[in-house]
Amino acid sequence: MPKPAVMRQMPQIAHVDVNCFYASAERAFDPSLEGRPLIVLSNNDGCAVTRSPEAKALGIKTGDPWFKLAPRAKEWGLVAKSSNYELYGDISARVMELLGRHSAWLEVYSIDEAFLGVKGDAEQLLDLGRRIKETVRRHVGVPVCVGIAPTKTLAKLCNKWAKNNPAFGGVCHWDSVSAAVRESLLARLSVEEIWGIAGRLTRRLNVLGIFTVLDLVNADPVVIRDKFSVVMMRTVLELRGTPCIPMEEERIGRDQLIFSRSFSTPVATVEGLRQVLSIYGQQASARLSKHGLQAKVLTAFAATSPFRHHEQAYPSVCVSLPMPTADPLLLTKAAHALLPQVRDGLQYAKAGLMLTDLRPTANQPPLEPFENRHEERGIGPLLEDVSRRFGRGSIGLGHAGIRTGLDWTMKRGMQSPRYTTHWDELPLVKAA
Repeated sequence: MPKPAVMRQMPQIAHVDVNCFYASAERAFDPSLEGRPLIVLSNNDGCAVTRSPEAKALGIKTGDPWFKLAPRAKEWGLVAKSSNYELYGDISARVMELLGRHSAWLEVYSIDEAFLGVKGDAEQLLDLGRRIKETVRRHVGVPVCVGIAPTKTLAKLCNKWAKNNPAFGGVCHWDSVSAAVRESLLARLSVEEIWGIAGRLTRRLNVLGIFTVLDLVNADPVVIRDKFSVVMMRTVLELRGTPCIPMEEERIGRDQLIFSRSFSTPVATVEGLRQVLSIYGQQASARLSKHGLQAKVLTAFAATSPFRHHEQAYPSVCVSLPMPTADPLLLTKAAHALLPQVRDGLQYAKAGLMLTDLRPTANQPPLEPFENRHEERGIGPLLEDVSRRFGRGSIGLGHAGIRTGLDWTMKRGMQSPRYTTHWDELPLVKAA
């Protein structure tokens, strides 16, 4: 007798997302923050960018300014932390490294979420999701939720259910949820909650009578394509279980690199902006060298604050570099082309550099007469290596030289230690 056919298991996609990532990263090293309303602030301690569930319960919204929240912080028991991107980046890298152990197919989508290719039956996939959740919690100390489905869009949707519905225990597998329950959940979820659909698209969909995710699932894909785009049609097909968004390969190149900061104290002199642009030019050089890139075009800009009642100015300049380069001297010189447009006395609140037309280093080696001696000697990587070992501000070129106590640098008055990347900031454990 012929052997029974073996059912081929189709690959599925797992979406893993760290819950309230910045807040969870802070709690990983400070257990006293557990259960307390916690927010992480934007640059210069401006406004809330991450809110713990307890902070959300107080009615705090993303973007609420800290100066308005501070007077009631003690009454609420609210804790605010300055952004600590070095800590968050390192914790993100640790999470992604752990996720990579569970699949050879990993796409890092953002600092706190990733897609994995997975295989197995319903029970095996649920076990895998629970194992991922437990492994990340045990080894890194941050909570994650896992959504598993045949498509990326459905995996994101399942993750949302896992996060907001305690019945799933933080792990939701599309095929493990009955059709009736899925339909009920889809009917209660606004179309705005779908990955890639923002407020403007939501309003256009509402005009067509599409208000919920279930409404969009039942819409005609061809009509959606004609009235919106092929991208929107793919979303409908993905919601129906047809994979249309492939796994992305790692991008080697980048379209642009932007190095921009707001000042904690306005800069009101040409010499002050010269120092700012010199420091940014050196740091942009280090960033290019780190990624093995060179830039052909540099744009420098500055801006006054639109919220202050004084004269406004937004000078900018675009410089075509003589050759693709990551040389800090050439980048700094190009950035200084902005200075003739800067006026003494104006209160500049922000400045930055944008590098475009990026190319891999040594992709087109210049002829010998046009070689840059500073790049040949590795000045940029040398500066970055010294800064990494001895701290920012320990070395610099020209106006970006050794400096301390600059009053325009970013304000982070409530920053926690960089526990995982600096020896002198390691957490201390006291034995009883």
